[in-house]
Amino acid sequence: MNGKAGPRATGEGTTGSTGTTRTRLDRGRGALGPALELVHTGRAPTRAVLTAELGVTRATAGAVAAELEALGLIRVDARPAAEAGSQGRPSHRLEVAEDGPVALAAQVHADGFRAALVGLGGRIVATAPGCETVDADPAKVLGSVVEAGAELLRGTGRRCVGAGLAVPSAVAEPDGLALNPLHLAWPAGAPVRQIFAERVRAAGIEGPAFAANDVNLAALAEHRHGAGRGARDLLCVATGHRGVGGALVLDGRLHTGSSGLALEVGHLTVNPEGRPCYCGSRGCLDVEADPLAFLTAAGREPGPVVSLLQQANDLIRGEYADPVVRMAVEALIDRLGLGLAGLVNILNPDRIILGGLHRTLLDADPHRLRAVVADRSLWGQSGGVPILACTLDHNSLVGAAELAWQPVLDDPLGALARV
Repeated sequence: MNGKAGPRATGEGTTGSTGTTRTRLDRGRGALGPALELVHTGRAPTRAVLTAELGVTRATAGAVAAELEALGLIRVDARPAAEAGSQGRPSHRLEVAEDGPVALAAQVHADGFRAALVGLGGRIVATAPGCETVDADPAKVLGSVVEAGAELLRGTGRRCVGAGLAVPSAVAEPDGLALNPLHLAWPAGAPVRQIFAERVRAAGIEGPAFAANDVNLAALAEHRHGAGRGARDLLCVATGHRGVGGALVLDGRLHTGSSGLALEVGHLTVNPEGRPCYCGSRGCLDVEADPLAFLTAAGREPGPVVSLLQQANDLIRGEYADPVVRMAVEALIDRLGLGLAGLVNILNPDRIILGGLHRTLLDADPHRLRAVVADRSLWGQSGGVPILACTLDHNSLVGAAELAWQPVLDDPLGALARV
């Protein structure tokens, strides 16, 4: 859905006629989804830009925008004002509707779970208090997080288009099985999508339910709304509460492989003499560049109250002047840089974005990380690959909502008729 919406409409009738307006809308109906995605991702801030991006006439673009507004999805500025110094007729501004429908987003990680309501544009409308314990039974956890989301929906009275779940595990397609939820103590192969969908239906929440890997969803959210916007081939690497994950956007689309299991970057070896990994190997990124690895390198015992990610971030931001902390930062940067360099050699991305603790490491010493990647990668030496920090808070939650929003982006009329 990154291309044009189809051939340019022609033969428009006289403006103001009800019949002509209906004809324009009929001709532009196939453009409703592409138009909504353009507004959703911020690529069509005005009706003039929408017209150009869709490749339709101004009248057809106006009819499409009006229909999306009638559906409660966007708002069209009724009285556009010209910007200072501009010439010609001002264009109507387009924005997502602040009071429009929402998607229920849920995320489970090693240190708890959270639910949120997310509107178009990746806007988090409401969040439930996070839980800091995760039961070994996925049905109990998913039941609790869905109930938290249902409570948000009852409290806000918002219409829900569907639900999405982010989990720290590879999720196999087409069955939605969490194959390696190592840090959750869940059984391998847990049918998380089925369980989640059942809990969503039991809570009376309308719309389809989806589940996917948390870093894949973070990459999807960042590509549409954050630091990855505009990239064609985007590599995302992140460490949240435990372990390291990676995701790839190729030619503007999330790449998940033949069965949803692509880019298990956490199991790249970056220290052959390093720690034993859960996968059976040794020195993988998963155990050499996550929050626990950093706290261990810095000689700090993980505390029982605050999450590992927060402990690690707080230590870097508050005690970076401590030589031991600084050495631990440098050690993790070198390991991370080695892994990124290998990925650059294989994938040749046009941008790398880092999330979680890796974002904090980049902030602490950006020159060191970029130098390691450049020195160890062929394409890095030829000009460098931009390495940026993720910019969205709770990007996995936003990405989970993107799963639920996708049917609406594909077919606004049909999807909203079903919920």
